[in-house]
This record gives sequence, structure tokens and C-alpha cells, in this order.
Amino acid sequence: MNDPSPRRFLSKAFANLKGLWHGVAGAGYSAETASLRPDLPDGDVDRVRRQMRECLESRGGEVSARGRAAALGRGYLALDVTGRRRFLKVLAEDLEPEPTGVDDAIHSYQTAKDRQARQAARAALRQALESPRVRLLTQFNALPEGVKFLVDMRAEVLKFLPYEPSFASLERDLKGLLATWFDIGFLELRRIAWDTAPATLLEKLIAYEAVHAIGGWEDIKNRLDSDRRCFAYFHPRMPNEPLIFVEVALTDGLADNVDALLDEAAPVQDAKNADTAIFYSISNAQKGLAGISFGGFLIKRVVDSLTAEFRGLKTFATLSPVPGFLAWLEKVKAENGAGVFLPEEVARLKTLGLDAEKPDAIVEVLRKPEWPANAALAEALKEPLLRACAHYLAREKAGEKRALDPVAHFHLTNGARLERINWLADTSPKGFAQAAGIMVNYLYRLGDIEENHEAYSDLGEVRVSPSVRALLKA
Repeated sequence: MNDPSPRRFLSKAFANLKGLWHGVAGAGYSAETASLRPDLPDGDVDRVRRQMRECLESRGGEVSARGRAAALGRGYLALDVTGRRRFLKVLAEDLEPEPTGVDDAIHSYQTAKDRQARQAARAALRQALESPRVRLLTQFNALPEGVKFLVDMRAEVLKFLPYEPSFASLERDLKGLLATWFDIGFLELRRIAWDTAPATLLEKLIAYEAVHAIGGWEDIKNRLDSDRRCFAYFHPRMPNEPLIFVEVALTDGLADNVDALLDEAAPVQDAKNADTAIFYSISNAQKGLAGISFGGFLIKRVVDSLTAEFRGLKTFATLSPVPGFLAWLEKVKAENGAGVFLPEEVARLKTLGLDAEKPDAIVEVLRKPEWPANAALAEALKEPLLRACAHYLAREKAGEKRALDPVAHFHLTNGARLERINWLADTSPKGFAQAAGIMVNYLYRLGDIEENHEAYSDLGEVRVSPSVRALLKA
């Protein structure tokens, strides 16, 4: 198979857009626009400023306005990374609201004499506060594939944001527009099946899978077999681009090992006899939609779809990674020597050649896939690491209420319960690097979802099962 990386799809999308917009740009795609050099040096930056101003002018009709926007967009697509960064800098810094206009609008509001005058002044202030760049970005939306163009533009802005603080207002404007356009009411939930999905869509699933890498055609065929389901959200303006997708395995009972769950040689189960749906991978496919949440709605919609198809399903749960566990453990040990290990555990590990009181000793070992081959060492580490993981997931916070682990926060926000912590459940290099192979089941008990959600969102309370509570008490 050819390289299915997101970068490949981004490059291909840029090339397709340039072609699509060529006819729209028409005469607007002048020799001046076409001659922009890829890295957009200073002389070309001045031309981009002029083109942006022309896009914001009202001369000509709608066709002329779309042509100017298409010409500007084609110029952007022809730039390299340096050029796009400079282009975005102009967009971020040169198209801010006019300060004098804002000051005048504030003064008019403050001096308004009656209700009618205040309403008019408030409308004028709202208009004065809107940056001209929002009008320009909205022009791109009217173009073929314009929504996808803006989603990818925001992905670029987010990439540059740590190095370009002035991009913050541009990022907020893009996020505000996209949040409106990607309201959950506009999205379509589709099942993706092996025998009906086009190859280009399957390639995108391979490229966008963010939890458990897909090894190729046989792997993805296995994940779309009769005892599996895959669902994705799509936007009507991006009908061939999944926004977020979830992979589900239909099983008997809770799955506790992703290696077994994804084993291509394992026999296919009769899905009609399954009593449990395991959500084992949820991947956001569009980096430009980061922070625009529809994952919780996805789970609820998928549960509805599965219960309609399989009446025997009684349990809905995840088999989830713990991406921040080892990083947290490393920090705790750096601050406190033995950290989470009890004195008797430290002594036992020393007899096995591992000094748990050295800050980096344990974590260095845990990140290497070969340590479970030492059965005595694995047995000595099991209890303290499961106990530490339970504490990390249920008690460690980012702020006052939010769980420190991002995956935990996602599922707890959606009303799940922390159900079970599974030992050596993911023996991939990524699984060891993130969490020493530990994975977690979050349980979605339909009658408790709302109460669990409120307890977590309002109080920061993490609902846990008796087995996890026992680990926390230990």
C-alpha cells in the first residue's frame, strides 16, 4: 500500500483544491498571484496584503468576490510551510478590528440615553468588534471544499501557535466559525463496512487511527468483520472525510486485552450472541477540529444503533489506554524517591535487581517491552502499579475537578464509570511507553450515565467499581 499518512492526504487535498478553485478564480488568479514565491518573502507579503484588502472590498458581484477569494486561497495552497506561516501572520496581525471604531462604538453605548439607543449601540459595538478576517474566512466557506480548507488552515494555525502568540485571535476566530458549522445537528452518523466503503475511505481510517495503529488491509478487514462495527461522523460539506470514528468489538463479557481483541487469527464470533460492546478505539480524524467536541454524542448515537441491531447487548464499555500514567509516575518518583511503592515492595524489588528508590530506575524499565519476560519481576510490579494507576485515574487532577488523564476525562465527562484496570493488556511499544501495558475498562451503564456525568462535572467525583475502590483503599 502507498503511504497512508495524514500528511499525504493533506498534500493531496491541497493539490485537489488548487485544481477545483482554478475555474472559480478565473481572471482573479492573475500572474501576480501565480508568481508568489513558495516561502513568501517580504515583497510577496505586500502583494498578499493587497489581495486580502481586495477580497474585503464590495466591488463587483458575488461571482467576483468568490473569484478573488479562490485566487487568494490558491496562492496560499502553493506556499511551503514557511510561506504559509508568513501568510497566516498577515491574516492574524493585519485584519484585527479597527481600534478607533471600537472606541467610538463603546462610547456610543455608554452614552446611549434610552433602551432603543442602547440596542442600536450594542449592535454597532458587536459589528465593530468583529475582525475583518472573519468576513474573509467566511468567503472561503462558499467555495468548493472551502470548509475542509478552513479545517486544515486551523490545523496549521494550531501547529504554529506555540511559536506565534499573535495567532491566538486568528485561532479563536477559526474555532468560533467551525464550532458553528460543525454543530452536532449538522453531522451524519454512518457505519463503515468492509464490503461497502470505498478504498479511499479505508485508507483514511488507516491514516487517522490514533489509538491502535492499523497494520494494513488485512488488519482493517479484521476490524470491520461481522463481529465488529465502525461508525464515523461526517459533515455534509466534507462527505468523504471522517471527522471522528469509533471502532467496536462485539464480545462475551468485558475484554481485558487489546492484543487478543485485535488478533487477526482469532475466530470470528457470532455477533448475535454477543452481550457486550467494547469501544476500543476513538480517533479524531481532523486536527483542525481540536477542541470542538462531538465524541460524547458519537458514543450515545452508536449505543442506540447497536441496541437496535443487537437485542442481546447488555453491557457497553471501553478498553482504553492510559496515556499519561508513566509520565505521572516518573514525576512522582522524581519528587519523592520510592514514590508509590511501599517499603516491603521496595525491598522485594531490590532482591530482583531493581532499585525502586532511584527516581528513574522503575520508569526506564517499564518503558521497555522485555521486562514482563521476567515473571518474578512482573509479579512484584503488578500490585503496586495497578494500585498506582487506580490512584492516578481517580484522584489526580488537572485543576480542581478535571481528571489528569485525558482519556479518563473524556469518558468520565460522558458519564462512564471507572470499571476495571487490566494488567499487561497492551504489549505494543506504545502501550509500554505510555502505561507499562496497562489498559482500563470504562463502563457505560445506561441508567447511571446522567448521574455519573453530573457527579464528575459538578464535583469532580469519579465513580468507580468495587474492584477499583479496593485498589484505592489498598
